[in-house]
Amino acid sequence: MKIYLSVDMEGVTGLTDPEEMHHGGRGYERGCELMTGDANAVVQGAFDAGAASVLVNDAHGSTKNLRIDLLDERATLIRGPGKPHRMGQGLVAGMDAACLAGYHARAGVAHGVLNHTWMGREIQNVYLNGEICGETRLVAGFAGSMGVPVALVAGDEAVCEEARELLGDVETVAVKKGVDRFSAELLPPAVAWRRIREGTARALGRLAGFRPYVVEPPYVLGVEWNSTAIAAACAIIPGVRLVDPRHTEFATDDYHEIMALFGLFSMIGGQVACGSGRYG
Repeated sequence: MKIYLSVDMEGVTGLTDPEEMHHGGRGYERGCELMTGDANAVVQGAFDAGAASVLVNDAHGSTKNLRIDLLDERATLIRGPGKPHRMGQGLVAGMDAACLAGYHARAGVAHGVLNHTWMGREIQNVYLNGEICGETRLVAGFAGSMGVPVALVAGDEAVCEEARELLGDVETVAVKKGVDRFSAELLPPAVAWRRIREGTARALGRLAGFRPYVVEPPYVLGVEWNSTAIAAACAIIPGVRLVDPRHTEFATDDYHEIMALFGLFSMIGGQVACGSGRYG
């Protein structure tokens, strides 16, 4: 089995504070260690189930968070910015399954720890072919476009519920239960990592029962921004159009373009928000 693992950070064991997600923030270094612990638990579970290889993609922020010196030596890691497919970088047709760890609920979900969709402040909602969409759906759709099923989703309880609603009988592992956006009831790391490892092995042990999550093309990506300025700036990208002053749409038959577009949105949205001060 060739296994792909995308690791975000907001859903990682033990983390609740935005400071823990960003370089220089209080607790960030420990956050990177905990993130690597969640990744290792999936890698270990995959090899327990007979995997031949596991490719890990650092899918959070700068994408320079996972500790390569602490990563299970049987895995390989994609790290660093400039990745055209961002959270799905390295995912290709022919892989047997995709696993998502450290994931979180989409923007606006009650009790979703650090809930957001792609960008924490700039984006209100994302829609894919008219249906509201979180990062789990975005990456699952990317995997499905290449015939790869998602076997495991690990993160907070809210994203596990979101994943089951979307993907059916996917294996889920909740490592924390949200109280509010910035507070949660947490499992100790040793307990969480054991559950992730066991959940991954269970998932891959019943891999034949999973089917890819397929979104039929053409793909229409809608983004509701919090700012007219960001929407107008993003609408300069060829193929992106303004639907209303804070809402852009982009249509394509190639899902790779959907993933790549979010990289541009991140750069433009961040620059415009910084340049406009508190009015965003």
